[in-house]
Amino acid sequence: MKQDFGHRPPRLVRLFDTSPLYFVTFCTHLRKQYLACAEVHTAFVAFSERAERDFNIAVGRYVIMPDHVHLFVRGSQVFRLGPWVGRLKQALAKAAGLCRGNRQLWEEGFFDHVLRNDESYSQKWNYVRENPVRAVLAKSVGDWPYQSEIVYIDRA
Repeated sequence: MKQDFGHRPPRLVRLFDTSPLYFVTFCTHLRKQYLACAEVHTAFVAFSERAERDFNIAVGRYVIMPDHVHLFVRGSQVFRLGPWVGRLKQALAKAAGLCRGNRQLWEEGFFDHVLRNDESYSQKWNYVRENPVRAVLAKSVGDWPYQSEIVYIDRA
């Protein structure tokens, strides 16, 4: 029997013995550039710190670009990535001073990848942290002010 899942296939639930480490990317609608600012960065850090303190959700390294965000996150066994990313998007839109109204602020959904080993984590991070340099927004990776690490996440 064939099931109709709409636009996206369903997420797998409780597949892992331990909490997976996710690499997540989400983008603004039509790649509008409103994310790389102090207000959005402050809201991202506050949201991430509250997630750790109140819900045991660890946001590791991240880079906020003008039109997209890359981050690494790990939650508990009951962590649901989709709703959490939705709440993060809402917090960032509010910080950017954008009212939803009738316009779309975000691309639908997000990209996520479960990291399987340390090499994958370091490879992804090395690629992500170079984004501002490749986009000619910074001369070196250390020059971009909208990146850091909230919580050290051990891959194991």
